Amino acid sequence: MVEDRKLAVLRAIVEDYVSTQEPVGSKALVERHRLGVSPATVRNDMAALEDEGFITQPHTSAGRIPTDKGYRLFVDRLSQVKPLSAAEKRAITSLLEGAIDLDDVVQRSVRLLAQLTRQVAIVQYPTLSRSTVRHVEVVTLGGHRLLLVLILSTGRVEQRVVELPEPISDETVADIRTRMNRATLGQKLTDATERLVSLPDEFEPGSRAPVALLVAALVEAMSDHRSDERVVVGGTANLARFGEGFDASIKPMLEALEEHVVLLKLLGEATTPSTLTVRIGHEVPYQELSTTSVVATGYGPGEEALATLGIVGPTRMDYPGTMATVRAVARYVSKILDEG
Repeated sequence: MVEDRKLAVLRAIVEDYVSTQEPVGSKALVERHRLGVSPATVRNDMAALEDEGFITQPHTSAGRIPTDKGYRLFVDRLSQVKPLSAAEKRAITSLLEGAIDLDDVVQRSVRLLAQLTRQVAIVQYPTLSRSTVRHVEVVTLGGHRLLLVLILSTGRVEQRVVELPEPISDETVADIRTRMNRATLGQKLTDATERLVSLPDEFEPGSRAPVALLVAALVEAMSDHRSDERVVVGGTANLARFGEGFDASIKPMLEALEEHVVLLKLLGEATTPSTLTVRIGHEVPYQELSTTSVVATGYGPGEEALATLGIVGPTRMDYPGTMATVRAVARYVSKILDEG
């Protein structure tokens, strides 16, 4: 009973501090929250929470603020993540539904996360190594030229123009297209590459040269790793909400956020879209970001995460609301990718 009451006091302190950005006193807790106990009991609970390292007194005022340890207990004991409002759900649906390709999905997701959470948003491009082949298209452009189109499960599209030594018939083009799809559809890229190697041998000797050129172009498109470590950042202007001390806290953060390797490490290695991770204060693996928290999750069609997205913000953030938003955006992006 005592532990439950202390947790209720801690929850009230976190909520008030996030809301007001001011240290919280026992009198304010009693007035704002129906804790069902006397002010003296609240003071005793606050003293116990301070002794245990969950709250601290920043200066000589009577107010207390949560520590990293206090935020961690608060997040770990959340019984439910705050549901999104109807307006937030509409914002997610209307902004993401109009996306035309993967780049557009990523850019819109970053903008949406930054707007809804008022934090710095980070979205990683889906990594090529985890992708599967959704479709291969071969189109005659006229003369000796063919357009090869590779569509991946991530929504990524790669195109290559292939110059042939001589024209080939539409029937042969259709046959190549069918066999390429049969060999690669639903396959991981490494497996698809292996299955393509022997494809020219399935054709008559006179057709093997153009097939080999197309296979080489398709394998090259599959091994293009340009986007494997690409991340997009949005909402850095929200750092102004941290308050004073630009040189001491915000400037080092901005410098850290410019490094893509740092961003990828911040987001972590999410293995499934259903896993939501919250790293608080000194749990974040960079000293420059020790006054921040990171909320991140994976996204992708099915149960395997193709990439991660999340936010970076001050430790005094609205954890229930932020966690709900990150999870909802990730699920919606996953749905878009799943539907192609």
